[in-house]
Amino acid sequence: MIMTNHSIDGDAVELAKELDGLPLALSTAGAYLNNVAMSFIEYLRMYRESWARLQKTTPALLSYDRTLYSTWAISYTQVQRQSPTSAILLRLWAYFDNDDLWFELLREGHSGGPQWFRELTEDMIRFNTVVRVLSDYGLVDVNTTSREGEAGSRGYSMHGCVHSWTRHVLNEVLDIDMARLAMRCVGLHVPHDTERGYWLVQRRLILHAARCRTMIVDRLSTVEGDELILHHLGDLFLDQGWHSDAEAMYERALRGKEKAWGLEHTSTLDTVNNLGILYKNQGRLSDAEAIYERALQGYEKAWGLEHTSTLNTVNNLGNLYADQGRLSDAEAMYERALRGKEKAWGLEHTSTLDTVNNLGLLYADQGRLSDAEAMYERALQGYEKAISHDQVDTYIPALNTIQNFAILRAERGRVSEARALYLRCQAGLKVVFGVQHDRYREVTSALESLNTAGNVV
Repeated sequence: MIMTNHSIDGDAVELAKELDGLPLALSTAGAYLNNVAMSFIEYLRMYRESWARLQKTTPALLSYDRTLYSTWAISYTQVQRQSPTSAILLRLWAYFDNDDLWFELLREGHSGGPQWFRELTEDMIRFNTVVRVLSDYGLVDVNTTSREGEAGSRGYSMHGCVHSWTRHVLNEVLDIDMARLAMRCVGLHVPHDTERGYWLVQRRLILHAARCRTMIVDRLSTVEGDELILHHLGDLFLDQGWHSDAEAMYERALRGKEKAWGLEHTSTLDTVNNLGILYKNQGRLSDAEAIYERALQGYEKAWGLEHTSTLNTVNNLGNLYADQGRLSDAEAMYERALRGKEKAWGLEHTSTLDTVNNLGLLYADQGRLSDAEAMYERALQGYEKAISHDQVDTYIPALNTIQNFAILRAERGRVSEARALYLRCQAGLKVVFGVQHDRYREVTSALESLNTAGNVV
């Protein structure tokens, strides 16, 4: 029997009615029919069989969800036949955020992943080929915004409804191995703040990290062996100002390290020190002091008085004492840290300059404005020499010095110079954090105050 165009149109209309005209379901069905030699009526028969199975197994599903789930199930079955790796990747995606999955992110877990994952992440061509199958069947989209360069290659995204289906249907039972694999990919990809374009990577990572955080806190009772990964996630959350999430990660990392390596292991102390930074940022100064003292005693015992890890905690204690108003104690800590860092790293190392900046801030608090200005000038000149020109204005410690210098210049009545420094700081903060960040708003407010007072010259 020859099928007329009229009958084809009728079958298409019947399928569209069966799918309730839902755009997402129609799109998925259309993608399937574009890739498989099948008529509308044959697809409709498969769809009804899938619907019936769902109605039997999950009767509480709404009609809307059942329609979507049925079309995705049909496509998923075909993906399994065509590319088993693509099907497994779709299941793994449930443990990431739905938006922006890219090659370099998955590549981080290459060495420790299962065989299928090592093959997937062998090179970008293989990765794109596997994802292309998911894209062909309407389950994944290519991101339209290019992110080429230091932040990584262009990524892929999944509709939120499809992602919900992967989480609650394809992964009805938590797959601990997949959850840990996702967590390792994200944690190992956290950049250091001295890396070029690190803030771009952090922005791409943060929602994936939030997804990992939910799994870790809500569903994974233990993550033995992943203590360093948890620490890295804590660093990411701390840098991005997600303090409660940072605390959850650091505390889990600390418990794991204490159990695995002991209370005085230097890696344990690294997490202790960073918890101190977090507590200070939260205004929990007594808690911060106690934990800094624990870190300092441990480092002095393990590494000695002049080790750089010891000196970093000495510097952090100086910051804490300054916040507590204990300016003499702060000065003593900063001077000890500075002497040690100059000896260990030299006069122009960025860590040395961090302490120089802190001394400038302390001198300003003490009213020693000329001394403060000298420290800021030394720190800023050092950063500009130590860091490439196009990176210095996105390096957070350098931005701290620029902001401190602006405050001092304003206080000394050098308003034009203060405004220039504020503008420089504002531009850097906008690039790194965006316009909604507290630091950006703080600097913007300071600029507006200068303008309102009529001091701009």
